[in-house]
Amino acid sequence: MNGLKMLTLLGLMVVGSGALGSADEVPVVGGVTQLSGERKEQALTLLDTTLSQLATGDGPTYKAVNVTSVSSQVVAGTLYTYQVELDNGTDKKDCSVKIWTQPWLKENGTNIKIKCEGDDGELDRTW
Repeated sequence: MNGLKMLTLLGLMVVGSGALGSADEVPVVGGVTQLSGERKEQALTLLDTTLSQLATGDGPTYKAVNVTSVSSQVVAGTLYTYQVELDNGTDKKDCSVKIWTQPWLKENGTNIKIKCEGDDGELDRTW
């Protein structure tokens, strides 16, 4: 019986170490992943597109000036978090932008939240 326990434990260690080694390649459900390369470029395109969409409605017009970090998290869709300097035409502010995408939804599949330093409130829009 001890041999079976040791074999099971060894198998779990091997599987666990394999999962740790591939964390950069495959996002872990619920885990936060810092983006780089092509995935970062895709996330930056999403940011620009979403900010443009926000401006067509009743939202403010923002342009991303300087993005300092981008991460993603798989949570019933994908939650992208950006630390970014936004320009509204008169001011530049350091902001946290969160975009939650659920592309399988025909309505209300995109949510954006923007919280800027020095602002009391948070912009929150869904479409």
